[in-house]
Amino acid sequence: MRTTAITNTVSPNFLLRRIRRSPTIYRNSQGGPCCWTRKHSNNYPSQYAARMTGQLNGSEVLVDEQAEASQIHNKGFYGVPQSGGAVKLDLMEALYLVESNRLEVQTDGKKMSAGDLLRLAHKLSEGFEIRYLVYRELRSRGYIVKLGQPPLDFRVFPRGGSPNKTPSKWWIAAISERWEFNLRDLLENLDRTTDVRKKLLLAVVDEESDVTYYEVRRVAPKGRLGAVDLSNVVDGVLMADRVLVLEPEQASALHAGHNFGKLIGPTLQLSLIEAAFLVELGALKLADAKTNRSVALVSLKKRARELQPDFDLRLDAFKDLKGKGLIVKTGFKYGSHFRAYEGDPGKQHARYLIHAVPKDYKAMWPEVSRAVRLAHGVKKEILLGRVSNKEVEYVSLSRYRP
Repeated sequence: MRTTAITNTVSPNFLLRRIRRSPTIYRNSQGGPCCWTRKHSNNYPSQYAARMTGQLNGSEVLVDEQAEASQIHNKGFYGVPQSGGAVKLDLMEALYLVESNRLEVQTDGKKMSAGDLLRLAHKLSEGFEIRYLVYRELRSRGYIVKLGQPPLDFRVFPRGGSPNKTPSKWWIAAISERWEFNLRDLLENLDRTTDVRKKLLLAVVDEESDVTYYEVRRVAPKGRLGAVDLSNVVDGVLMADRVLVLEPEQASALHAGHNFGKLIGPTLQLSLIEAAFLVELGALKLADAKTNRSVALVSLKKRARELQPDFDLRLDAFKDLKGKGLIVKTGFKYGSHFRAYEGDPGKQHARYLIHAVPKDYKAMWPEVSRAVRLAHGVKKEILLGRVSNKEVEYVSLSRYRP
């Protein structure tokens, strides 16, 4: 997924310094790492001491010696075989092989360093350094990585597989933490991967050039509760920012069914969202605490919007979750709009944290990372509830380790 950078991304010089400091990678039979060492990159096993030579041609590198080309393609599936036995590498593959001391790239008879290739790629392709860090990290884990179809960056094949025989395991979008999180673009990419039965991973590169992976899925949350009992209408009193049910029997009955509100002694306290939901169903009748006058749903919503500008957005998500049989409570303690239980909160923990968002929701990646990390820390699943024309679709983001 490609978006416009908000600020400068990783500079080529910074990335080059990181490459030089990074551990040397020994290769296994698939071209991936079998171990790490802090030795200088010249101290590779003897079988890789002699580097093959490739010629730079625009944005590609051609290895035309047949034996060398065959070795590099068959062992790591680098490049695309050409007629006559040569192999054509893209700049990402060439840079990785130069860095790992397996390839020497020349142009006009002069040797190009990893830094030269990186600067060239930076000029030719915006965001190359971000994509390369992801490519390098995946290759170092032993995966076969090939370029994807824009706006997705990579197709990743399982260890031991091959592009010609094995279906790809993931499609990956490389992203800088400084780029904008755009939910509409994310869902378009998710549709592309779902259509071909692939998993979508987001690889987010932070300012230290470390990579964090997120798995993206559509989710259909579902609970075990039935419809709300409408046989008895409950009387409520509208306070400043909540509703009280003062009659103990009514309070107990309303709380027992769907766990609405919280019992404070014999009194049930409802949130404004719960109250609006129950008034709309016809299960709650309201009176103003100061005047004792009846409060209509329109008046209740007007007051709620003054206190909470996104009240209607949250209410749409709340109603949808209740329609799916879930017990829905505030998620304030977890930094989200709601927490949702599939069953009795007295017997199980909430499974989901839900944040209601508009259909064109945009944010910065650190905000998204914080929400995912917090949900993971309390063993819950964070869902973005995307509200559009009162319809809600749920998107799960979770940390993932390839």
